[in-house]
Amino acid sequence: MMEKLNTKLFDHTILKADATKEAVLKVCREAKEYNFMSVCVNGFYTVLVKKELEGTDVKVCTVVGFPLGQMSTKAKAMEAAIAVEDGADEIDMVINVAALKDGEEETVYQDILAVRRACEKQTLKVIIETCDLTDEEKITMCDLVTQSGADFIKTSTGFSKAGATFHDIELFKQHVGPKVRIKAAGGISSFEDAEKFIELGADRLGTSRIIKLALQEKVEEGTY
Repeated sequence: MMEKLNTKLFDHTILKADATKEAVLKVCREAKEYNFMSVCVNGFYTVLVKKELEGTDVKVCTVVGFPLGQMSTKAKAMEAAIAVEDGADEIDMVINVAALKDGEEETVYQDILAVRRACEKQTLKVIIETCDLTDEEKITMCDLVTQSGADFIKTSTGFSKAGATFHDIELFKQHVGPKVRIKAAGGISSFEDAEKFIELGADRLGTSRIIKLALQEKVEEGTY
């Protein structure tokens, strides 16, 4: 099954609170075996993953402000800077959803800008948690992400009520700027889903399920 898809479209992801060192190393080995684009981890594991992936073209992706996005802008920027220092090639940050819902668009924008400045040479993906937003709010975020100079807009953390939907990808494709790429994440539960997301315009897919899908194993409910 895996040969049907371009594996460089996948961020192989392990973000659960109980992810052990051995579990993270296993994900690294799988990423090298299948030649995924990156391994996506919490900041604690950035150094370990960087060392494990040394000598390969698999990138280190570190989440920032994850999963709620509710810390201060200074804290997010510092977290991003530390991740870069520790070897992260890509940063996946979470916006402040509550600030957006309160109409504080400038706060959200400055939040993204601060992280962008902290990782100027790294790929920056902005997670907007689409399941918590109206379509109007999603379109607003398309504009803010485009203006910020971030590289990707990303649907979901995988830790909220729902993950990526086909509708979200179609909406993003209509409203982001031409330089902004799209990442679908959370709840990608079949190869058919993955293919459909790519067909609709997703440039990257984030999932912890891809190996199980390849082996046609049962995927647990609620798995990223």
